[in-house]
Amino acid sequence: MSHDAFEVKIGINPIGWSNDDLPSLGGETPLSTALTEGRQIGYQGFELGNKFPREPAALRDLMAGYGLDVVSGWYSGQLATRSVEEEIAAVEPHLRLLAENGSQVMVYGEVADSIQGERDVPLYKRPRWMDEDAFKRYGERLTAFGRHLLASGVQLAYHHHMGAYVESPEDIDKAMAYTGEEVGLLFDSGHAYFGGGDPVTILRKHIGRICHVHCKDVRPSVIRHARNRQWSFLDSVLNGAFTVPGDGAIDFAAIVDVLREHGYRGWLVVEAEQDPAVAPSYAYADKGYRTLRSLVDRTPLQDVA
Repeated sequence: MSHDAFEVKIGINPIGWSNDDLPSLGGETPLSTALTEGRQIGYQGFELGNKFPREPAALRDLMAGYGLDVVSGWYSGQLATRSVEEEIAAVEPHLRLLAENGSQVMVYGEVADSIQGERDVPLYKRPRWMDEDAFKRYGERLTAFGRHLLASGVQLAYHHHMGAYVESPEDIDKAMAYTGEEVGLLFDSGHAYFGGGDPVTILRKHIGRICHVHCKDVRPSVIRHARNRQWSFLDSVLNGAFTVPGDGAIDFAAIVDVLREHGYRGWLVVEAEQDPAVAPSYAYADKGYRTLRSLVDRTPLQDVA
């Protein structure tokens, strides 16, 4: 079997240079630094952060100047607590920004009732559905919202996330069971591990729905402390729960092999929330890129067939 069709691009999120959730981390770093360094390292595109222009033409001009693609951009969705109509109205400027800049996926993060941004709330206090029917109704709203995005050529990429309704492997299973094909899954290796699952197992199980991939590594000892000491998500980040591919415990060779085996076509995005004062932005972005590039470019053993 030939694997010549493994066409992926490697992008990065600017979070390693300046963090949206914790502006004190790299807040003084100008966007131009991230874009210049990312391009020098070899990245083909960036996800958006709070320092990017929000007007489609301005964003297009900025990225063209660096020869970089707009990969996607996080959208703070609230379909757990509001109607599809309200969400469609709220998403319009962001949808236009992505669609007019060639992005094919939108990172959907459910922030209703989420504690991911609450530094003083431990992770075990995250929201959970009270009953299956509520989860099913949520899935129906997500599907309708995803259908709306597709009309503009953008697929909903649902981000399972610590501190939110969909965090654990079981949550991911239900989210996929209760939504239609209009809803894609954003596979995040770091959140998969932190959420209590084996990343490769989760990837294999849901490979048919995965439309976007976030590559972050983990430091298991920090994650154990986060659980045992009842840390919040932000404190877990500050203490180094996440790092770039190649610097932690996750088997990215296995992840890339699964993606290749199933003909995944899309982005691999390095996204590792860290303090740039502890984890220098350029060095870590470079390590993440080189790790993924070497795995993507290598010839799989099964290609001899």
